Amino acid sequence: MVDKSPIRKAVDTAWSIYLATHAGVDSADDRRCLLERHLHEKREAREGDAEELACLGLAYLERLPDDVC
Repeated sequence: MVDKSPIRKAVDTAWSIYLATHAGVDSADDRRCLLERHLHEKREAREGDAEELACLGLAYLERLPDDVC
């Protein structure tokens, strides 16, 4: 069964966009885990929809230093 929660949609959307715009990043990169953790924290702080959470996730990924992993 596919998890269709807003947080899962947001992670999948943000990660897909990030991979598409950053050619050197592997799909199994540790930043995905950091993204999931960050969005789970944001979800607890505010009830946003998947699109809003995906935007927050992309902004978070862009702020991470390149050598974070």
